[in-house]
Amino acid sequence: MSSLYIHIPFCKQACHYCDFHFSTSLKHKDKLVKAIGKELSMRKHELPGAVENIYFGGGTPSLLSESDLTFIFDTIYAHYEVVEHPEITLEANPDDLDIHYLQMLSGTKINRLSIGVQSFFEEDLKLMNRAHTAEEAESSIRLARQFFDNLSIDLIYGIPEMSVERWEANLSKALELGIPHISSYALTVEPNTALKQFIDKEIIQPVDDDQAKLHFDILVDTMQRHGFENYEFSNFGKPGYFSQNNTAYWTGKFYLGIGPSAHSFVNSTRSWNINNNPKYIKALEAGELPAEREELSRTDRYNEYIMTRLRTQWGVDLKVVETEFGLNYAAYLMDHIQAFQQQGLLKLEGDILKVTGDGKFLSDGIASELFMLNLK
Repeated sequence: MSSLYIHIPFCKQACHYCDFHFSTSLKHKDKLVKAIGKELSMRKHELPGAVENIYFGGGTPSLLSESDLTFIFDTIYAHYEVVEHPEITLEANPDDLDIHYLQMLSGTKINRLSIGVQSFFEEDLKLMNRAHTAEEAESSIRLARQFFDNLSIDLIYGIPEMSVERWEANLSKALELGIPHISSYALTVEPNTALKQFIDKEIIQPVDDDQAKLHFDILVDTMQRHGFENYEFSNFGKPGYFSQNNTAYWTGKFYLGIGPSAHSFVNSTRSWNINNNPKYIKALEAGELPAEREELSRTDRYNEYIMTRLRTQWGVDLKVVETEFGLNYAAYLMDHIQAFQQQGLLKLEGDILKVTGDGKFLSDGIASELFMLNLK
């Protein structure tokens, strides 16, 4: 089984923290949607097996019209084998989700919404330059629940001046609204973003790593007490509501990324599209795929396996390391985990290596220390 990811590179306005590829001009939207259809048809033979989930990310996919969505779905179903009941997610901003747009979405093949709430507090939304208000954050969820059972929201923690009380209130509001899945991320300061400039100019306070760690610990404890499973570092779901797209990515399943800047992983090949809308459109209009490709070495694949699986509740399977990569990789891994075991950051459950509660927030850093650097 495989996944399809469709990148919609448009936003109404730029969030201060975002370094994803997008444009605030919708000038080329119609041409870009047609180019997405062309790329879908040109790459139809790349994915092995049926498509089990489709994910519209961005950018802001909720800027797509009914005709845009119909065109993309018609193209997918004309060229790809899709399972009978795929999970189909659309990322949406709260300010787009009025009753009319939700009614339209409910009549399409979309059966899951991921709503970019980020915070239920006005001061946080203004700091991040979000397009919606705190009132719209809550009202969009209440409206969406009338049309969709499978809902997820995004929340950001570690925001400067966000108190423990405000973070706990965010989580309480999400629980009160009955959301079955939450994706939650620490605010990160990326180069070449407005947030970085504001911090450098001392307009906004720096991000506090200790504060972010405290917020994360509260997040994990609160979600677990209310029946959510932290199946991947940033994702919390009630049983039956894990994101199929997220799960596929973190467990190493194949996925095809369509649209400007979208990434793909099939067999041992990784590819990524150009992150320029006009150049993407021009290439597809000329019948060319605007992508670069690289073949992953055994060491690359081992490192990726460690990085992705260590973030999940399923952990790293030592038998898989041995059979897929070789005895030398397994021996290398066993040698390098000892210090982390002694520090109480990693644990072995039979043949499964997992981060402990204390190690969870450090999982990416721990994984990087377990990377193989010299074998091919």
